[in-house]
Amino acid sequence: MAIKSKTIQSGRIAIIELKGSLVGDRDTDTLRDTVADFIEQGNKCLVIDLQRVNYMNSSGIGALIAAHASYARNAGQVRLVGISKNVQNLFVITKLIDTFEVFDSMDDAIQSFVSTKSTT
Repeated sequence: MAIKSKTIQSGRIAIIELKGSLVGDRDTDTLRDTVADFIEQGNKCLVIDLQRVNYMNSSGIGALIAAHASYARNAGQVRLVGISKNVQNLFVITKLIDTFEVFDSMDDAIQSFVSTKSTT
């Protein structure tokens, strides 16, 4: 699995793009480390792009839950973007679809943070 990370809007919104399979070991460790780095930098808005993830097992789900929990503990929020039908089915079965805010496009996910900030 490959991970790319960046920030936009002067570092206010962090983006992690995943590609390949999210199945544990080094993959999930890298994701957890990247999330921890963003939190350490004081980031409160994270978008995880799953458009190019073709498979995810329980370790991958655990890494996403850990990211969500870490951000929640630090008064932040996580949005997911572009989940495939297979991953969406997995989220429905595990009821995680109720935990995560899921968007079809990156622009929609980013806009949700902008809209949230402007109304508070």
